[in-house]
Amino acid sequence: MTNQTLAPGVAPESRSQEGGRAIDLPGAVTVTAGLAVLVYAVVEAADAGWGSAQTIILLIVAAALLTLFVAIEQRTEVPLVRLGLFRLRTVSGANAVVLTAMAAIFGLFFFLSLYMQQVLGYTAFETGVAFLPLATGFVIGSGIATQLVGRVGFKPVIILGLVIFAVGLYLLSRVSVDGTFLENILPGSLVSALGGALAVVSLIIAGTTGVEERESGLASGLINSSQQIGAAFGLAILATVATSRTADLLAEGGGDPAAVPNALTEGFQDAFLAGAVIVLLGAVLAVGLLPARESESHRAETAESPEAQLAEDLGLARCRVPAFGGLFCRSAFGRLIGRGGAGDEAPADSGSGSG
Repeated sequence: MTNQTLAPGVAPESRSQEGGRAIDLPGAVTVTAGLAVLVYAVVEAADAGWGSAQTIILLIVAAALLTLFVAIEQRTEVPLVRLGLFRLRTVSGANAVVLTAMAAIFGLFFFLSLYMQQVLGYTAFETGVAFLPLATGFVIGSGIATQLVGRVGFKPVIILGLVIFAVGLYLLSRVSVDGTFLENILPGSLVSALGGALAVVSLIIAGTTGVEERESGLASGLINSSQQIGAAFGLAILATVATSRTADLLAEGGGDPAAVPNALTEGFQDAFLAGAVIVLLGAVLAVGLLPARESESHRAETAESPEAQLAEDLGLARCRVPAFGGLFCRSAFGRLIGRGGAGDEAPADSGSGSG
């Protein structure tokens, strides 16, 4: 409410120099309906069966709607999405890979929350507190990612992040009925957060690299849309995996209430493991789809940018917490910690690194 009240007086008005734009209503309706039907088909497939008439019909309808959307975009004068933008390998590759990353990230939060509450018996408050290391890991990992991309390019960071993320999900797939926070939750959470942050931040950078300034908003919107689509599909797929496993074990147990915790746990284990497989698939896609040349070009441009040089001249790249080879110091959080001594040169014979 505060932002809504203050924005008209603070934010300057801006208008497109190209004049009024028609709204691509047919394109918006078909793509929204197509994706909604597709997600619904995946969610209901667990109960109806993948080979059922319902699932097959829904998938056909979804495919028809999405095909119609592409046809509309190719013919309309002012398309919702200019399909030619996908000829840029940075755009198409980043959007394809971010689908896998977000599928696993949303599954991570969803199933870890269920495991803590339904199996370990955590309250909602205790679950929220248990998520703090995961959230903190994402914050720190995001700061590290921006600096790593500036040093080695976005492609190596994306691949590294996805591999680390997969390791974290594998650790979480080893949760047990009588697990503990320190043994079963914390290690996997921290590793997953670091890898997920490295991957997603770098993918956002990749998805807008090489795009003309007038289409930068479209490229950014595509990445955001792909994140939401990946989350929806990923959660639907992983939920199907978990519920199928749990239902099978409950059926074998004859409905015994004592079998519920173990059945739930094994369902969550399979979901985490499936998430790790999806993330590794994303790493393979990153290797094949993301262009190394543009990644290196972005690294070179970042290194030569006036902002980077100004930060170096002001000493903002130095702080007193030389973790991760100094990369932590170059993150926003690291600069905040080290700002008090940022401009001071360390004595040459002090024996301490400047980060």
